[in-house]
Amino acid sequence: MKMNKNITRRYALGALVATISFFPSSILAFSKSDAEALIKNLTVDVLSAVNEQNSEELMFTKFETLFSKYADVPLIARKALGPKWREASKSQRTAYVSAFRGYMARYYGKRFEDFLGSKIIVLNSRKTSGGFLVNSDIVLTDGSSYQAQWHVIDARGKFLMYNLFLEGVSVLSDVRVQIGSMLDKRGGSIDKLTAYLNTAA
Repeated sequence: MKMNKNITRRYALGALVATISFFPSSILAFSKSDAEALIKNLTVDVLSAVNEQNSEELMFTKFETLFSKYADVPLIARKALGPKWREASKSQRTAYVSAFRGYMARYYGKRFEDFLGSKIIVLNSRKTSGGFLVNSDIVLTDGSSYQAQWHVIDARGKFLMYNLFLEGVSVLSDVRVQIGSMLDKRGGSIDKLTAYLNTAA
């Protein structure tokens, strides 16, 4: 399966998901070197999973594990859902976050073939409200490259990735549009959205 251009690449990396709209107020307990190390480890593990070229099912399982390990999935899921989150019960939120994590692994996992043999080079980082922005270059096998910024935050005392910006465009913004459209098509029902996310790809 051949991938398309920068938009597809932006969507693919979005699985790593994925928002500068939220900044935790806690005092940072980690340094820029910690943030850079997190992204170096994340990118090594992701590209390793891609280059193994295992079955889709196994690759999706690995991606889901990596999302849970490196990203603040509950917060990303909450921000993607938007105001509707406040209406959800505890059980609905738990079910939705689980479905969201699986959906992200499947949806974006299918778009990772374009990254076979690619390199992600972590360059530097700078402090921002709530964490650090880690700068990197993504170099594809055809020699083309583009810039990526990873937003790493202090997530309740643990540093995790919260968003990714490709050429200045927020991946979480793309995810919000997707989830919002799905929710609208299901009459605003969180339960129906969750059910759909459990099977969608």
